[in-house]
Amino acid sequence: MRLPEHRKKPYRIGVALSGGGARGFAHIGAMHAIQDLGLAPDVIAGVSAGSVVATFYSAGLIDRNNDKLLDLFTGGKFTDFARMVIPREGFFSLEKFIHRLEKTIPYKNLEELPVKTIVCATELDSGTKAVFERGALAPRVAASCCMPIVFEPVEIDGHRYVDGGVLRNLPAYAIRHLCDFLIGVNCSPMGETAPAKSIVDIAKRSYRLMSKNNITSDLEMCDAVVTLSETANHQTFDLHDLELLVESGYLSTLKQLKSLKK
Repeated sequence: MRLPEHRKKPYRIGVALSGGGARGFAHIGAMHAIQDLGLAPDVIAGVSAGSVVATFYSAGLIDRNNDKLLDLFTGGKFTDFARMVIPREGFFSLEKFIHRLEKTIPYKNLEELPVKTIVCATELDSGTKAVFERGALAPRVAASCCMPIVFEPVEIDGHRYVDGGVLRNLPAYAIRHLCDFLIGVNCSPMGETAPAKSIVDIAKRSYRLMSKNNITSDLEMCDAVVTLSETANHQTFDLHDLELLVESGYLSTLKQLKSLKK
């Protein structure tokens, strides 16, 4: 498989990163591998955890020697990023997460990022895909990560948004028309999990079942697909062993993309 020699679309290489909760830390390793292979993207799109990695990458904050995203979450726990609320629309609010993003990423708006970045979410009331290319970065990334029932919807400009993975968990559709060569990275293949015993467990399991079945058409849009199978059994909100996820993402991506020419 070879990259196109000449650019015909606005960007040469694009990368689409799937959702997957904590499994999304494997995307960090995937991006390191993609860079090492000489495939650094000119445009990048992300859903849920993929939107977090996409924006940190574009902001220059994912680096082997100074990885701000890994630093932000290492040693943390779920309640460091989410606040429990009276459950009307969800059990937790993402206000803490939004504030953390605002403090860590040195860009306020998506359009300011050095690499073209697209964040995908789901508009709850209309049930349609939301593709964010401009506007305040932190609330749009939080909206993309907003798993229904677990989190309250994020309101932006009078509209309520939830996780982009509800409709399309791999955002190839958002950038296929923009790039000549598209790499899709799926960090959320199905694996064996313990029986769902709580309402949150049921919500997480339901989300994974939805996302398993809604990525097929997006995978078909990609010129190359990386499946990070080693992440399958990692729990959605488990913030342990993050460095192992990064390493597995790196090695798996190198192996699967080694046929691509620099």
